[in-house]
Amino acid sequence: MAAARKVFLTKGMAGARMQDIADEAGINKALLHYYFRNKDKLFGMVFREAMAGFIPWANNVFASGLPLFEKIETFTREYIGLLMDNPYIPLFVLNEINRQPEKFIRKMWDGNQPTPGALIQQLESEIKKGLIKPIDPRQLIINMISMCIFPFVGKPMIQLVMKLNDAQFRQLMEQRKTEVAGFIIHSIRK
Repeated sequence: MAAARKVFLTKGMAGARMQDIADEAGINKALLHYYFRNKDKLFGMVFREAMAGFIPWANNVFASGLPLFEKIETFTREYIGLLMDNPYIPLFVLNEINRQPEKFIRKMWDGNQPTPGALIQQLESEIKKGLIKPIDPRQLIINMISMCIFPFVGKPMIQLVMKLNDAQFRQLMEQRKTEVAGFIIHSIRK
């Protein structure tokens, strides 16, 4: 699994080959196929392992008693950190959702669905109190998630246009951990 993670991380899902993974693990390809059948199944296992704690973690952040701005900062910082450690996840999710949406969602959530209800209630409450600008809470959640995910989906284009190597891109993502939260908070602060 460690070898598969490393190969998927460096070559992506499309570029990784079972032979690359076998070589990295120091085993023969036949043995790798015996245990994991094919690249899709192996990637699915790596994906589930990487995402195992994400939905419970996100639900805990959403339901926590943290002040709203601190909750936004925590979510974006940790989510971008997860994506930095597992940059292959966004494209894999998009491909699988477009290929088999219901089957993939069932498998991904495995009975543990995201529940942003507490965050939505907190946003609505702060809007009613006049503490933040009026915004549809669903739009704010979509903004938070998309601003975290897009750089990883668009990484090749971003690196090409901005002439960034991998180290520079990673440094940009480190900065993004606070930039996204700051941008969102600034957009709703009264």
